[in-house]
Amino acid sequence: MAAEGEEARSPHVVLFPFLADGHIPAFLRLAGHLQTLRPGLAVTLVSTPRLLGSLSLPATSPPIRLHALPFAPADHGLPDGAESLADLHVHQFITLFRASESLRPAFDGFVAGIRPPVCVIADSFFAWTADVARARGASHAVFLPGGAFGHAAFFSVWEHLPHTLTAGGDEFPLLPDFPDVVLHRTQIPQYMLAATGADPWTAFFRRVIPCCRKTDAVLVNTVQELETSGLDMLRASFGVQTWAIGPILAAPDPSKSQDDDDTSIIRWLDAHPRRSVLYISFGSQNSISIRQMAELALGLEASGRPFVWAVRPPVGFDPKDGFDPGWLPDGFEDRMARAGRGLVVREWAPQARILAHPSTGAFLTHCGWNSILESLRHGVPLLGWPVGAEQFFNAMVVVEWGVCVEVARGNLESSAVESGEVAEAVGAVMGETEKGEAMRRKAGEIARAMAAAWEGPAGSSAASLERFLRCVEASALRDSCLGAS
Repeated sequence: MAAEGEEARSPHVVLFPFLADGHIPAFLRLAGHLQTLRPGLAVTLVSTPRLLGSLSLPATSPPIRLHALPFAPADHGLPDGAESLADLHVHQFITLFRASESLRPAFDGFVAGIRPPVCVIADSFFAWTADVARARGASHAVFLPGGAFGHAAFFSVWEHLPHTLTAGGDEFPLLPDFPDVVLHRTQIPQYMLAATGADPWTAFFRRVIPCCRKTDAVLVNTVQELETSGLDMLRASFGVQTWAIGPILAAPDPSKSQDDDDTSIIRWLDAHPRRSVLYISFGSQNSISIRQMAELALGLEASGRPFVWAVRPPVGFDPKDGFDPGWLPDGFEDRMARAGRGLVVREWAPQARILAHPSTGAFLTHCGWNSILESLRHGVPLLGWPVGAEQFFNAMVVVEWGVCVEVARGNLESSAVESGEVAEAVGAVMGETEKGEAMRRKAGEIARAMAAAWEGPAGSSAASLERFLRCVEASALRDSCLGAS
């Protein structure tokens, strides 16, 4: 605590996101919120040299500082220059996760050289930073860019592997942490199902989870009013205060607004009626099998609804080889283009602008949390197709909220999906049906709740981040603020 009569001084905040494209933007947006609440706050983003070199930093005052930690991927059996999950095939992910732990000595040296007070805010995959912070007299928080329930369930499965404790059947409770939550075997990613307890993935997460419990606080990219039970689950699991500070989302990047490809997509949307277009994307690092891709295409054609589809290479294909028309049914792209029914976009689409467009009526998504928040921010209901990580658990949340119909699960050839099921689900969500109307109404309610969370200082998320900062400034993050809400 600051001495009596001594004004608490704002800390130097050190942000340390994991080495993944989907994590770094959330940390940058968090930096902006922190500096809005504390003008002049010193913020440093720490990462590897190549990742930092690729960033476009938002304009802040003072500017966000960058600090590169030396990292040699080839020393860990990774391709030279592979400093992010985006540089790797899925089977190489665990090698990067393990290699990332080698950043600890350099990070420790960096924190040791900063004049106190210091507050480290790190990704959960870098939860070992809690030990560094404690040793250097700094406060520490874990920031979860995803949702509360999704992370609570994800960590619980890794800690206990409940599917290995079930004698038979495809359903099992999320024991011992959350016995009221029942999972189906199809809601467990394949690499989790294959875990034995002695495998590298389990070993990594069983190092991460105890470190998370050493933190002083957990910041979560969610809204208190929407995920009360999920936040309670995290609090019970980690034993520290959880602070809902979401949604942490950026406005569309104005520097891209004049891009020819982006402009053509927006013009295409302009030509369609309000809420008539389905947007499809599986994110920047996920995809589905080639057979599933064919069934999805045929289902979209059968649905009769216009669509924009950001197509990534199917599972097993190298994105560096470019787009292959053979991934889609013969003549599909030409038929859709001639009829003005469908727009197939190679690799990347301006997702935030598409979801904000009034013509967009639904989003078929892999249920990554950022995609969910971007969609619901604009009141756009969802069709869920989770394929990995905590996406299956995120899908459970939005289905329970009444804003999502689950189309399929997984991206393996054994994960069956039929074109008729796709068409039926699209009709249910986008049609003038009782279910569709209810989903749109509920999505609108959630959009208003998300906006209210950052509406002035009284918004629940704005107030939560303010209280977090006050606890940091008072050097009382863990001791004095456990009762904060």
